[in-house]
Amino acid sequence: MAMEKKQQHQCYGAAPKPTFRFAKQWAVLLISIFPILNTGLAVDYGDALKKSLLYFESQRSGRLPYNQRVTWRHHSGLTDGLEQGVDLVGGYYDAGDHVKFGLPMAFTVTMLSWTVIEFQHQIAVAGELEHALEAIKWGTDYFIKAHTSPNVLWAEVGDGDTDHYCWQRPEDMTTSRQAYRIDENNPGSDLAGETAAAMAAASIVFKKTNPHYSHLLLHHAQQLFEFGDKYRGKYDENMGVVKSYYASVSGYKDELLWGALWLYKATDNEKYLEYVINNAHCFGGTGWAMEEFSWDVKYAGLQIMAAKLLVEEKHREHGDTLEQYRSKAEHYLCSCLNKNNGTNVNRTPGGLLHIRQWNNMQYVSTAAFLLTVYSDFLLNSNQKLKCHGGSVDHEEILGFAKSQVDYILGSNPMNMSYLVGYGPKYPARVHHRGASIVSYRENKGFIGCTQGYDNWYGREEPNPNVLVGALVGGPDCQDNFTDQRSNYMQTEACTYNTAPLVGVFAKLLQMEGQKSHDNHNQPLVASY
Repeated sequence: MAMEKKQQHQCYGAAPKPTFRFAKQWAVLLISIFPILNTGLAVDYGDALKKSLLYFESQRSGRLPYNQRVTWRHHSGLTDGLEQGVDLVGGYYDAGDHVKFGLPMAFTVTMLSWTVIEFQHQIAVAGELEHALEAIKWGTDYFIKAHTSPNVLWAEVGDGDTDHYCWQRPEDMTTSRQAYRIDENNPGSDLAGETAAAMAAASIVFKKTNPHYSHLLLHHAQQLFEFGDKYRGKYDENMGVVKSYYASVSGYKDELLWGALWLYKATDNEKYLEYVINNAHCFGGTGWAMEEFSWDVKYAGLQIMAAKLLVEEKHREHGDTLEQYRSKAEHYLCSCLNKNNGTNVNRTPGGLLHIRQWNNMQYVSTAAFLLTVYSDFLLNSNQKLKCHGGSVDHEEILGFAKSQVDYILGSNPMNMSYLVGYGPKYPARVHHRGASIVSYRENKGFIGCTQGYDNWYGREEPNPNVLVGALVGGPDCQDNFTDQRSNYMQTEACTYNTAPLVGVFAKLLQMEGQKSHDNHNQPLVASY
């Protein structure tokens, strides 16, 4: 049990360290010649899309709605915030435990919102738009509750230390549900900035279908950004309980730029664009050349959003700075494509992007998303990506994003789908408390803190509940994967792993449908 606690510390502590540059990239040249294996299995992007959205229902905290589709889950965390006199019921558990961490939850909602903004039509055609909107709103409803006054944001419920001593279903929780907040005296510009980004992005999503709710989200987003900008500081320095789990290694400047740019997209108010332009250099927006995009490090996403502004006439006056953003955005994209001069992202022999050992799939899913978004941008603006290794067209970029998604869905040396519940073979022993213990709906008998470890954690049998749509941490740098519950580095899944894939699945589904349509309409040619 003590070992589990210590190892969990490493899980969250090891992941966030940003990789700004890679050394010794010569190895990439050797391994990149190996193509991703083709298992011959047909890929069903529609099924993957449907299942990816189901996952967020498995991660819900609070009172579950009447239309809850994941039936092995039940109500949980119904007294969250009670000790502090605030209603903090709801939101998402981030991974396989029951702490509600604000920073990764906000990033999850930002990515879900961005995916709907970019690919709403494709998601709607697939019949999944309503579920995508529900997944976003489950998060934003919680953020509204957590933002109790202009300069107060409740940042976390529960704490990792006590939580990781227990292996329990969320419905049985006996661990601490103390809540922690940021305020004027304990600032957290990174958390405030990301939550502002999430609410601003979501306000765009709901603008037409729910204008009152959209306006409410925007109001909160503007207040949170002002709070984060006025009272600057890293949230983990003022809230030590989070430091071993989701420390803000990149600092808060990327989140302030990120939040400002999302507010500009949501409001069209020039003051937010001027913030992004005026702080571009001193906040690192046009300085950092990245090889990753994650819940901690927002620069690559920010740079790609800024680069897309260049095609609009009204932004010409900021052309020089936006070109600098674009240069850094394209460094990220070219590094993923193995076309930079010496600073590329490593790949496994099977062709998967590999950033680091722990929960590597989070970086793969965000890369697939950014590549897909930029491919669409290049197509619509009739441009090409310029890399040291030559120019790249939109089709090649989308093709590489597809290769990463296909790897996730089973075209890999293990013939394993890393999206749980998809395909004939997927991880059966996901490191997840609720999924690994008999469902509360089947057995309402209380399962205690250590009882879960004694009777369920060490079982060799598959989990009794399938965590459908979860994207696990995935294989190591040699494409090896061990399906064991204790192998949390590879078998734990997180909400921010799956979120970026929702739109990519929808885009690839559309592409496959178009290809099928085009083939169907080919003229018949006689053969001899």
